[in-house]
Amino acid sequence: MKELSVNHLLGIKYINKDDIDLIFETADHFKEVINRPIKKVPSLRDITIANIFFENSTRTKLSFELAQKRLSADVISFSSAQSSVKKGETLIDTVNNILAMKVDMVVMRHSHPGAAYFLSKNVKASIVNAGDGAHEHPTQALLDSYSIRERLGDVAGKKVVIVGDILHSRVALSNIFALQMQGAEVRVCGPKTLIPKHIESLGVKVESNLRKALEWCDVANMLRVQNERLDFSYFPNTREYAQQFGLTKEILDSLDKEIVVMHPGPINRGVEITSDVADSQQSVILDQVENGVAIRMAVIYLLASKIK
Repeated sequence: MKELSVNHLLGIKYINKDDIDLIFETADHFKEVINRPIKKVPSLRDITIANIFFENSTRTKLSFELAQKRLSADVISFSSAQSSVKKGETLIDTVNNILAMKVDMVVMRHSHPGAAYFLSKNVKASIVNAGDGAHEHPTQALLDSYSIRERLGDVAGKKVVIVGDILHSRVALSNIFALQMQGAEVRVCGPKTLIPKHIESLGVKVESNLRKALEWCDVANMLRVQNERLDFSYFPNTREYAQQFGLTKEILDSLDKEIVVMHPGPINRGVEITSDVADSQQSVILDQVENGVAIRMAVIYLLASKIK
């Protein structure tokens, strides 16, 4: 059996193209499983997984939990708001206490970049990064690429623009790494204040005009404006952002081609995209959610097969 080149999924930059292909092949199989009347397989009956979320999350947390339960793993979930972290316990102590309960894998979201990597060096368990600060969110990038492949047949040779708050987005960075690894061309678009200074060093072009970006691309990934991460005002107001960088049905229909519209969620309807765009035929937003479960099943299954 083919296996991953890594024991943890810490970020896209730690894996290779063969790993991505293997994850996608495995996800194809699991996608078929989750569309059956009985959606469970007994693959991971002997594996215990802890979901440790130090930041709020709805979609990612539910998606991971569902993926784990579909594989018949035992799951424990931990939210830092109700935990001893509030009493001053360190990250390693928290995780080691959980591991003492004989946990094999930890899925962690944390506000600090590098938290998952740090954990992988200090505890004996397989670590999956469910988002670390504004650094990486590898399973989101994988499900985004998988959704592009599903809609357009292949990722290689496609032109993808990522629009919005690139500066604070772990989704953008992971997507750039994953798309380039698969042979796609990537551009970013957004207010100058929300574009990182040295982004071009990643081989990414910056386009400041949304219309030009949309005329160029095959796929537009519209990122959420992360109000909770904006420590001061990066643009005058939401209305002005929507006027310059919001995608409307009018703009979409005026293009001389059909592009694929993506969004990692949660959507601020009327800001980054309007409702009629989110719910249109060109949108793959709900496909991304469904594919997220299949991709996370694939990642967990492939990492668990290295534990045994």
